[in-house]
Amino acid sequence: MATSVRTLSDLVYPRPHRALPGLLRDLLVIVGGSVIVAALAQVSDHQVPVPHTGQTLGVLLVGAALGWRRGGLALLAYVGAGLAGLPFFAEGHAGLGTLEGTTGGYLVGFIAAAMLVGYLAERGWDRAPWLMALAMVLGNGVIYLLGAAWLALVLHLTPAQAIAFGVQPFLLFDAIKLVIAVIALPGAWWLAGRGTPRSR
Repeated sequence: MATSVRTLSDLVYPRPHRALPGLLRDLLVIVGGSVIVAALAQVSDHQVPVPHTGQTLGVLLVGAALGWRRGGLALLAYVGAGLAGLPFFAEGHAGLGTLEGTTGGYLVGFIAAAMLVGYLAERGWDRAPWLMALAMVLGNGVIYLLGAAWLALVLHLTPAQAIAFGVQPFLLFDAIKLVIAVIALPGAWWLAGRGTPRSR
């Protein structure tokens, strides 16, 4: 599962790593990524039909830090753990009912968004602030698209209503998360002295 261009997770656990076999290393970062998203999901304002949470920040940061394969698997593990009954979803929710409810499209969107942002990060987009901002916008766009589409289906809303309920209330909060990501990821590479993407 090694990425063609190093990700931030490779700074913590370089490959090859003497203390950890490659598969175990990947498993640890995948599980760690899913736990980070689960923890941020509990930061919620209890809004309905879809609460504001820290999930999307976790999703996009994990995707960028782990790359598209491991990031996607981390979010797949997150969703799978929640469906299996662990209180990983927003406000401690769990079970198949969450996927079938108003937030189901967002959960699917998390997996797709992590893979997209991870793919872009592997190509150096997390090194430059403006590229990281664009990656975050694209990742959020995927989440909005799938989330609002599912919301419209479940609640029988028109596209305009789905956008009003499932997109517009999150724009300001996601803009704040975008600023955090734009500072955090390029800043981490700069501190590591690796602000320029490695050659492939």
